[in-house]
Amino acid sequence: MKYLLINIAGTLLRGFPMPSKTGLIKTGNPGRDAPVFLTCNFILTVERVKKALKGLDCFLLVANSKGINVWCASTGGYLTNHSVISVIKTCGIEKLVDHRNIILPQLSATGIEEKAIRQSTGWKIIWGPVYIKDIGDFMERKYEKTPQMSVVRFPLKQRIEMAIMWAFPFSFIVALLTFFFWPESMVPLVALTWVLPVLIFVAFPAYEKMLQGHTSEKFGRYSVIFDFSKIPVLLWITFLIIIIAYCVISGNFSWGFLLRWGFASLVIILLVSIDLMGSTPVYKSGLHEDRLLRVILEEEKCTGCTVCIQVCPRNCYTMDKNRHIVTILRANQCVQCGACIVACRFDALFFRNPDGKTISPDTIRKYKLNLMGKRYET
Repeated sequence: MKYLLINIAGTLLRGFPMPSKTGLIKTGNPGRDAPVFLTCNFILTVERVKKALKGLDCFLLVANSKGINVWCASTGGYLTNHSVISVIKTCGIEKLVDHRNIILPQLSATGIEEKAIRQSTGWKIIWGPVYIKDIGDFMERKYEKTPQMSVVRFPLKQRIEMAIMWAFPFSFIVALLTFFFWPESMVPLVALTWVLPVLIFVAFPAYEKMLQGHTSEKFGRYSVIFDFSKIPVLLWITFLIIIIAYCVISGNFSWGFLLRWGFASLVIILLVSIDLMGSTPVYKSGLHEDRLLRVILEEEKCTGCTVCIQVCPRNCYTMDKNRHIVTILRANQCVQCGACIVACRFDALFFRNPDGKTISPDTIRKYKLNLMGKRYET
């Protein structure tokens, strides 16, 4: 029951921090050679990780991420080297195991440096799979990931969760406003704030390719305003057609009815889709300038260690076995998360902006992104 309630609350309030206790959790009957995992202290993540680890004798460290999920916290500077070092040194894990290997979620690589953790604690990071459901196969393969384990996706279940994340707070606001100013329409408007987000995210595969234009430099920082307008407009027109069809079939066509619901639906669609790209794990936020950056590889510095392959959530890299270096084979899939740049031990990777200026690895490690896409020191 607790797991169910946390999943419901965590999904409804996914856009807000929901911290759980930090520290050490034992699963099963772990011995001195038991694996050690680490996750953030977003309560929904903690509960899902605990459930996935059920049946496995292991230790789970919950690091302070200010109650934010792994990828957002790592990218935003809330799940950091300090978070990992602190929980390792304070939870007592070093007295419970003989090894010094800790398995971190792959998506935390944007904010955590393996070198810094090893220097401060002596622990070696092993980058686990993107999704905790793959942890069983990952362990059976002796910490080796398949390419599928390293790639983020946006399946139907996640899309529905994101729709709920948007719908719940909007429906609450709509209910309050209409209760005082338009009470007779409160129920249908609240229903609309749920139906439209679900339709927008469920239909995502149908218009996904239209989002790819936002990586262009045509309109610079503000290309989102110009390029993205066609998607909510198309969604709105589709909804209007449905409303008109309903009016015609029911025999109650009214211009007043059409104008009221047309305006209400347009507002909701615009609010939900204003940063649709940022609501997905497969695109950079359309409001962030970082979407225009390109990852550059200095081949002479590359040693072929493959850590970039291990942490890239979009499978952009491949190993050139003839030259013993990696190559960026699928640069068009990059989401500019910077995980590869942070993780590269030899600083062979960096960002380049459209003006040709470079952003060094040290800058990416030191400065993290806030919600508006601005980098700040952590």
